[in-house]
Amino acid sequence: MRAGLPEEADEPAIRRRLAELQLDHNDLEVAIQAIGQAPMPDMLVIRRLKRKKLALKDEIQQIKDRLTPDIIA
Repeated sequence: MRAGLPEEADEPAIRRRLAELQLDHNDLEVAIQAIGQAPMPDMLVIRRLKRKKLALKDEIQQIKDRLTPDIIA
């Protein structure tokens, strides 16, 4: 699995990984805002951080989907 967890990982381990990813995602947002407020922001760094933030968001969503049970309507 892309999230770095084995398929049979227990739910507490998955939730810990989710919390770590969310914290990293929030840290990146703070860093992007701080760099953006500089008199001459480094747009290359901002683009790289945004790309990494997007990848974390995708991984977070995959884990959330994994934690949500499938409901057949």
